[in-house]
Amino acid sequence: MNRIKRIAAVLLVITLSYLVYYCWNAFPILTGYSAKMACSCMYLGDRTLKSVEEQELGNFPLKLASVEVLPDSSVVATVAGMAKQIAVYRPGLGCTLVNEITKEALKKQVWQLPSVPRLDPDTIDWPMGDRIPVRNLDSAMPNQRKLLLQQAVQAAFVNLREEQPVRTRAVVVVHKGELVAEQYAPGFDRHHRQLSWSMAKSITGTLIGMLVKEGKLSLNQPAPVASWKTATDGRAEITLRHLLQQTSGLDFEENYSKATDATNMLFRKADMASYTASHALKVEPGSNFYYSSGNSNILSGILRNALGDSLYHRYPYEKLFYKLGMYSAVMETDASGNFVGSSYVFASPRDWARLGLLYLQNGNWNNEQLLPENWVQLATQPVPVAPQGEYGFQIWLNAGNPIGSSNRKYPNLPADLYYFSGYEGQQVLMIPSKELVIVRLGQTANSQWFDTETFVNRILTALQ
Repeated sequence: MNRIKRIAAVLLVITLSYLVYYCWNAFPILTGYSAKMACSCMYLGDRTLKSVEEQELGNFPLKLASVEVLPDSSVVATVAGMAKQIAVYRPGLGCTLVNEITKEALKKQVWQLPSVPRLDPDTIDWPMGDRIPVRNLDSAMPNQRKLLLQQAVQAAFVNLREEQPVRTRAVVVVHKGELVAEQYAPGFDRHHRQLSWSMAKSITGTLIGMLVKEGKLSLNQPAPVASWKTATDGRAEITLRHLLQQTSGLDFEENYSKATDATNMLFRKADMASYTASHALKVEPGSNFYYSSGNSNILSGILRNALGDSLYHRYPYEKLFYKLGMYSAVMETDASGNFVGSSYVFASPRDWARLGLLYLQNGNWNNEQLLPENWVQLATQPVPVAPQGEYGFQIWLNAGNPIGSSNRKYPNLPADLYYFSGYEGQQVLMIPSKELVIVRLGQTANSQWFDTETFVNRILTALQ
């Protein structure tokens, strides 16, 4: 009997230790996610707390979090009274989690923000504005083809299984530069900003390209990260190219099913760039492809160092977004003031299409070369160590393995397809050979529930 009691006591200690560990590590992730999503989706996405709770916060254990909106434009999330996280909304900066800083200190931060142009996009023709010429939707396409395209777009909103909701919220199709189709789910329209998740990485990569064009950054020189200059573990050899290609070699775990480097970075750290840069080297730079949001946030910190605080928070808007007519776009910051270049950009579906169109035009917009002339070529060149040739410069590719090009993500789609991609099915897909940009935004809890290959093929068939 005493032996049984001792075993039971040991099991109880182990169980309690696990529960304490889980609560200590996981609950701040749950509350951080809940506060941040509720805050951003409400203040930037113009949605109700109820809709966010039913959808974004209704998945998995996140429903354990209790969310409260405070009068000072902040959101508090708690789990069983055991953890609490606060997200604060600030105009021009979006929502920021109060991590390793006080709420009062965060609110006192002052950054030089851009002046928002005073104009009405509805009075300006696409693509600079939102006025769609009649020829685009009425006369440029035979009726039969138009019907097929409409059916292809509508199919993206259909749930094949009730227990696997695809929750497509927006589809925009741009063919030969013209907006030829779009559709929105109930409660959403062309004005609603939607979250990028990891499509933000492609914006970060774009901004890096612009600074390379300006001569402020170099692809093959050691990345200008101050703490790496004296590092003895090989981090001093990491280049900008390695970071862009996700081959930095840093010992950083990208896993969102538990408390890891990635979740700690996004939901518990004030300075995401410094946090990631502090990680030791795991393998030689350039030797292994490992997708990491940490690399993207290091790039965001590099942008800040290259531009300085007087320009950093204005640059994406004045030099990229406003030039493209992306007036809805907002890049959110962490508590240190760095853009969360891995994950947090909000923009309307049409604005995401504009960014895709910039790439389809090789970085040229209104006869101005915003990116180096060879940047899109470089950005869509497969990383040599990526098994399926699936990645370039913060952009996903469908190129396939050089040895066996049929070994690719979407074997039934063109090999020249490249795309921005984010959690829960955010996609901007570009097919240069078809002069095509397709935007699909939604909140698909499991990406496998949405069949991208069939979706794109239906659109290709309609446009043939």
